[in-house]
Amino acid sequence: MSRIAILIVAAGKGERTGRAGPKQYEPLAGRPMLRRTADVFSDWPLRVVIGPGQDALYRTAMGADAPAPIIGGARRQDSVRLGLEALADDAPDFVLIHDAARPLVSRAVIARTIAALEAGATGAVPMLPVADTLRRKDGDAWITVPRDGLLRAQTPQGFRFADILKAHRDHAGADATDDVAIAELAGLAVDAVLGEEENLKVTTEKDFALAERLLGFLDGRSAGAALHETRSAMGYDAHRFTDGDHVWLCGVQVPHDHGLEGHSDADAGLHALTDAVLGCISAGDIGQHFPPTDERWRGAPSWKFLDHAHRLVKDKGGAILHCDVTLICERPKIGPHREAMRARIAEILSLDIERVSVKATTTEGMGYTGRREGLAAQAVATVRLPARD
Repeated sequence: MSRIAILIVAAGKGERTGRAGPKQYEPLAGRPMLRRTADVFSDWPLRVVIGPGQDALYRTAMGADAPAPIIGGARRQDSVRLGLEALADDAPDFVLIHDAARPLVSRAVIARTIAALEAGATGAVPMLPVADTLRRKDGDAWITVPRDGLLRAQTPQGFRFADILKAHRDHAGADATDDVAIAELAGLAVDAVLGEEENLKVTTEKDFALAERLLGFLDGRSAGAALHETRSAMGYDAHRFTDGDHVWLCGVQVPHDHGLEGHSDADAGLHALTDAVLGCISAGDIGQHFPPTDERWRGAPSWKFLDHAHRLVKDKGGAILHCDVTLICERPKIGPHREAMRARIAEILSLDIERVSVKATTTEGMGYTGRREGLAAQAVATVRLPARD
């Protein structure tokens, strides 16, 4: 298995958007653009190159557990070189270099880039043909430029790590707009893979609006309506009380005079939410993925189950938009722990906490929950997926 590293370049000032701060830290459909970009690459080791003085913006966007940022230079190629130098001790086989301002890159484009490298390419870049007519000003006249053979380069641009590191070191003083240009100066061959129109670079305020439409967050007949579909599904779980001094609910340890009986940690809230997420992609239920007969999952923390369901959604090119959990019990009291539960679910799913709801209710003394024999949970998840015919 090849060792792959991801380097996201986020050191620019992003002044052309007209916004107060660097564009990579600005919200895009409710989440910082850098975070959206980084989440697409969550399956690989990732480092981010930021500009001097952007540490606080980086931590706010990426969270306290994010990998330490790399401080970049004055130009993009300087930032990439410094990022590659920071990866040198790990010496991965391949590196994918991606712009933070391309948050809509798909896993399909990433997969094609990696596949080209694993097939033997020295470098690989997603490209698209030029569709518009091109003209060049020559004095007072306009000259039509033939577009045959012209392609638009995107990111991620992938390379054999040792080759691109040497190329950046050898041509540190060159003036290059991307890493393919550096590779060409070094005489490295670069293969083209198919890019995607949706993998746009967010540069202006209009680009922000277009990206949000593509994400399907705007009302009306947006581009997102044609590119995405939204699905919702429900999950339910219940567990019996047993001896113990705490219960796990929605990823939070709650003190109680009983425990919950189950093969794993019996977290009914996360179990119900896992089933809801799996239902959105028609992927069965939690028991099919984590059978109670499998000793590997005895006592396992239930966040692993929800994380697995989240990854299945991402593998389909989708994203979880919102989730709602209702805990049904007489005791323990949920109110004192509600915000911690919301925060934990948001952390597991890489969601803004405003997209996570946790509620509680009782059955007014009726049924097994009313008799305090156990508790139950129900959950609803909403997921955005690439549209199918």
